[in-house]
Amino acid sequence: MDDDVFLVRFWGVRGSISVSGPEFSRYGGNTICIEMRCGKHTLLFDAGSGIRPAGWALRASGVNDFDLLFTHCHYDHIIGLPSFAPIYDRSVKVTLWSGHLAGRMTTRQMVDEFMRPPWFPVKMDVCKASLDCRDFVSGDVLRPREGVVVRTGSLFHPGGCIGYRVEWGGRVVAVITDTEHEPDKLDQAVLDLIEDADLVIYDCTYTEEEMERRRGNGHSTWQQGVKLCEAAGARGLALIHHDPTRTDEELDEIEKLAKDRFAGAFAARDGQTLKFPVSLHKKR
Repeated sequence: MDDDVFLVRFWGVRGSISVSGPEFSRYGGNTICIEMRCGKHTLLFDAGSGIRPAGWALRASGVNDFDLLFTHCHYDHIIGLPSFAPIYDRSVKVTLWSGHLAGRMTTRQMVDEFMRPPWFPVKMDVCKASLDCRDFVSGDVLRPREGVVVRTGSLFHPGGCIGYRVEWGGRVVAVITDTEHEPDKLDQAVLDLIEDADLVIYDCTYTEEEMERRRGNGHSTWQQGVKLCEAAGARGLALIHHDPTRTDEELDEIEKLAKDRFAGAFAARDGQTLKFPVSLHKKR
């Protein structure tokens, strides 16, 4: 394992529902799951269908103690949890975090409600891993592992959603998915989370032209992602939460348009891995 590298791996980048077929083969059809490795520490964000292959990879690499942080619990962000092999392994310890339902439902209640009959054949009791459920409130600063700082903030999405800013080794990566922007306005909560970030992973479900008929769905655009990154001094922009109807060719075109506006932009793909060398003595 690289102790001096901040690794980001995309296991699922599709929004709303998983898709399959030759027209989706290059960018992939799994829903949201993002892995971050801060040296020896592993964090996962969301449990969409992409968490299934993530679980196999964690097992293969011997990772048996890690954190899973939820942005929110709409189906496309949790649907893979029952198929996540590590939670059935008694040698594994997983810390689960959520804050979007603060005051309404705990993290344990959330997963218990999802994994139970009649929605699922068995209850969470079938899981043999050690599951430590943690709750937080938007705005809290989390310190899940030594040296890893995770800042949190509220996003604009039906039912609530949390954005994350992960800081480790002088690097910053932000996860901003499932958020809707107001026309001609930059969200200050998002700006705070992405300030001077090395990479911003941003909800680009729609284009600005499509937003006219998509208001209220709780999603944003690549154009808004570019504006936010420029204003915040961020260096990289990963477009995620691809519309389930968006083909590879359409995403190629969106990526080209985004790159023309912002050199650090790209459309994320299932299985894509980025590595950021770090200085463990550098502080921001």
